[in-house]
Amino acid sequence: MTAPAATVTSYLAALPSEQRKVISAVRATIRKNLPSGYKEVLQGKFIAYVVPLSRYPKTYNGQPLWYVALGVQKNYYALHMVALYGSKKELEKVQAGYKKAGKRLDMGKACIRFKKLEDLALDVIGKSVAGVPMEEYIRWYVVAKSK
Repeated sequence: MTAPAATVTSYLAALPSEQRKVISAVRATIRKNLPSGYKEVLQGKFIAYVVPLSRYPKTYNGQPLWYVALGVQKNYYALHMVALYGSKKELEKVQAGYKKAGKRLDMGKACIRFKKLEDLALDVIGKSVAGVPMEEYIRWYVVAKSK
């Protein structure tokens, strides 16, 4: 049994080449479109883009708030787009973007599942990632937490 990766770089290096290619392409789209303030970290088996605790420490579990997370599951890739769970408007934009692109959106509450890179509408993902500045995301979280 191998030890879990300690960094995003070691996580990527440990992936088989095809998985590394897919994760790297999605990661590049996220990083290109990520609003300022969010930080890339490795949390478990996911590359996560989070609100740092130095900016917002009052989370329910003491861990940084996930904004987006990307990882490899047993039979698919997972792209957690947490803002889509918290905003009907953002969710509808992604749903419309997928429809316009002619792609099938396989999604739970906030997790987009895909088996290959071609299943993703990367331009839609990029626009969605770019769409929620960190301060706005924190406000959403505070409002949701107070309900």
